[in-house]
Amino acid sequence: MERPTKIVLATHNEGKLKEISAVLSDWTISSLKEFPEFCLSEETGNSYLENARAKAHEVAKYTGEWALADDSGLEVEALQGRPGIYSARYAGIGATDQKNIQKLLKELQGVKIDQRNAAFRCVLVLAHSNGREIVAEGELKGWISQEPRGDRGFGYDPIFLLAPNGPALAEIFPGEKNQISHRGKALRRLKENLL
Repeated sequence: MERPTKIVLATHNEGKLKEISAVLSDWTISSLKEFPEFCLSEETGNSYLENARAKAHEVAKYTGEWALADDSGLEVEALQGRPGIYSARYAGIGATDQKNIQKLLKELQGVKIDQRNAAFRCVLVLAHSNGREIVAEGELKGWISQEPRGDRGFGYDPIFLLAPNGPALAEIFPGEKNQISHRGKALRRLKENLL
């Protein structure tokens, strides 16, 4: 397989760009900010894989470069797996991280910590304009806190606990998070396929 030298991330999310660039430091990584005229289609898939695949191939076709897309989500057992693929827009399209967190915590009011099991899931698709692709997945299990904690990370990191009485993802350093996170695991699996 032709080894990529440059990878375009199918995202405008600065948090994802930093995390992915840190793990894939052997490659030149850019984001959609370099293509301001390009408008990524809305997610319409029924799974993380469908969404990531559609985004990766769309960006690869447009840029002519290898494109990497991820679709990740938070699955809460007490909410029958919600918010899942709707995690980024759980409180509505364009919702802030804080609004998504507030909605999730409201739905979990009264649920004890030992029943707040959750998992972050990530599916990555690296695609080329010729149709080739590599898929990698990762998972991180944890619990949902009763209130946000920490000021690092993004998304649901402030309410995702690594143990029932442990730290939230937003309380640990980025390097430590990359070692254990769902996205970090998926990226390392992807990297193994690229070397």
